[in-house]
Amino acid sequence: MLDTLKPLVGAFAAPLALATLLVLLAALALWRGRRVLGRLLLVLGLLLIFLSSWAPVANRLLAPLEGAYPPVWDPRDHGDVTAVVVLGAGWEPDFDAPASIRLSTSSSVRLMEGLRLLEAPPEAKLVVSGGSRRADEAPVAQGYAAAAQALGVPAERIVVLDTPTDTAQEAYAVRELLGTEARFLLVTSASHMPRSVRHFERLGLSPIASPTHYRTGRDGPHRLGYWVPSSDALRKTERAVYEYLGLRALEWDHRGR
Repeated sequence: MLDTLKPLVGAFAAPLALATLLVLLAALALWRGRRVLGRLLLVLGLLLIFLSSWAPVANRLLAPLEGAYPPVWDPRDHGDVTAVVVLGAGWEPDFDAPASIRLSTSSSVRLMEGLRLLEAPPEAKLVVSGGSRRADEAPVAQGYAAAAQALGVPAERIVVLDTPTDTAQEAYAVRELLGTEARFLLVTSASHMPRSVRHFERLGLSPIASPTHYRTGRDGPHRLGYWVPSSDALRKTERAVYEYLGLRALEWDHRGR
């Protein structure tokens, strides 16, 4: 039930979905003659859309998540590691193209960072993770593995964890594979890293955070586009809201396990 509830909550808590709901309720209130309530709901809905799509607000929400851990410049600075763990994201399993093309932007960036880090520790394994919620859909971990092999990583260095469907399950799978004493680099999007680290630490693991795919810091107040609402800023706000909700609900993922 939790696996079904989490996507629903995440979808309806997104700023655009909430704003749309407010506008629809405003239309209903106006239709029923509740003019004051209708106008208030309409203003709130439009204000929510504006603020969510405005870079000063979006960056202020997302930057604390992305700034929680610095990127890893040289993995050799962290001593001997046994694995580079790349967490799952999205991909298009049914698209007729090489695996590297089917990976989403987030997945591609995560894998690229994982391969960069894999160059330093010669004995380390590349652990790729990510399952599928649909039985007829290939998991992203298999896409990672295929893309990594196409980019020159030997098959014997790759470990595929293709059953976990969320971050908590990925943490359990990694613990079962590596144990609690292993030193490993954990690769995921910068905004997702705080929640990921907490999941792994919750299980007694000590991941070396290796964030990538930063979305803030690329624009600033000196650019005109910074002050104009945009879909890019809206996506940043949605990502921040999703991650903050995930942090709040983190313990629910470990109940009964």
